[in-house]
Amino acid sequence: MERTEIIVQLKAIVGDAYVSDAPEDLFIYSRDQGVQEPHLPDGVVMPGSASEVVSIIRFAGRENIPVVPMGGGLVLSGLTVPLKGGLVLDMKRMNRILEVNESSHYAVVEAGTSQGMLDAYLRKHHPQLKHSLPDAPPAATIAGNIAIHGSGHLSQSEGGFHSEMVTGLEVVLPTGELVKLGSCSTVPAWFSRAPLPDLAGLFLGWNGTTGVITKVGIKLFPRPKYHDVLVYMTEDIDLAPMVLGRVIGTSMAEDINYALAPKPDYLRGFQMTVVNFTANTEEELAFKRKTLRSVMKDLYETRDSGFMPVPPNMKAGFLEAPQKALSKFADVRKGGGFEYVGAIMPIERIPDACRAGMEITARHGITYSLGARIIGRGNAAMFFFAYPFNRVDMDEVERVKKALEETNETALALGGIPWKTEVQGQQAILRQMEPGTYALMKRIRAVLDPAGIMNPGNWEVA
Repeated sequence: MERTEIIVQLKAIVGDAYVSDAPEDLFIYSRDQGVQEPHLPDGVVMPGSASEVVSIIRFAGRENIPVVPMGGGLVLSGLTVPLKGGLVLDMKRMNRILEVNESSHYAVVEAGTSQGMLDAYLRKHHPQLKHSLPDAPPAATIAGNIAIHGSGHLSQSEGGFHSEMVTGLEVVLPTGELVKLGSCSTVPAWFSRAPLPDLAGLFLGWNGTTGVITKVGIKLFPRPKYHDVLVYMTEDIDLAPMVLGRVIGTSMAEDINYALAPKPDYLRGFQMTVVNFTANTEEELAFKRKTLRSVMKDLYETRDSGFMPVPPNMKAGFLEAPQKALSKFADVRKGGGFEYVGAIMPIERIPDACRAGMEITARHGITYSLGARIIGRGNAAMFFFAYPFNRVDMDEVERVKKALEETNETALALGGIPWKTEVQGQQAILRQMEPGTYALMKRIRAVLDPAGIMNPGNWEVA
């Protein structure tokens, strides 16, 4: 079918205002902020309802047109870039907050609902509740973040990954069927995925290759009145697992982050562990602060480490969710480019990951920020290798590309798994994957997407 006829058919589904093949729109949707090569879509369509998504997917299946679902488009690793053309399915119109259940602590939102929208809504209408926010711009969508196993400022809750906070999903399959997963499949409420067979995993971590998420049930958490932070500084990288283990062992932190960077200058040579904790009373807050400090006493008495005084203006930044400092670092090269290699790995590998990240960036002549968010009760770390770059400097872009490839291989060699990775990283994972798992992924893809239209090029299994 010719592109003009495709556009006509799509306009009949969603309306003239929500379909485009204008060159300037195709340019924007062909790329993200990372270093992956752009690929032009044939068109962009913005559905306003699940029924419109069903119609679009059925049309695309009949005509064998690739479909790439997109939330905020902030993933950085090209997962919403249309590698094989076709349609970008921009979900931003589907941004309604459908329900907040104060008693059972969950919300139901459409897939285009942004993190900032839900946070603002809860603050205004349900100030005693909050959800876990990732350190991404507020425009990042809830569905997009859970689909990539994101994490956030409630990393010490419920396993830590946002995908583990999902209470239910509504999904349009690649065949155009609409399904509900979790308690919402059987009763009206979206309170849990248990005790039913858990099918939600078929759509989490699959990079949009198994269907289109249209609604999400997400856990909410109490919002305590008081919030404070402690910052523990070390000079010895090898102390990281011990420091982190002691903080985790108190069960008092809401979020634990570890970081090192060459800038600002006063941090050079140091690593800092940032511990966020909350309480409902000042007495409870003081007790937690005292306990967290006491578990480090023998360490800081060695003078190799200690708590850093945090002045009020600095503390305000540490208490933010999401962290604006990360967005500022993303443009430290003043060129609008930022790449981010995450790797989920055991906590004991953090020192080796830090050394590897510094060696890689030194070898390729780029700057960095390195660190980790502790997931769950110390079950894993989401280690980040963050590389800002000047998009106009093509030599620097190429050096970052090479650093990314090396970082993915290094993460696997360290016993970690690259997170939300680009196609090259996906292939590195698949090469190392146990053959039975690889074969199972292939069978699942074939069953769910027999026409092969969903985000082709991602998680390609031969």
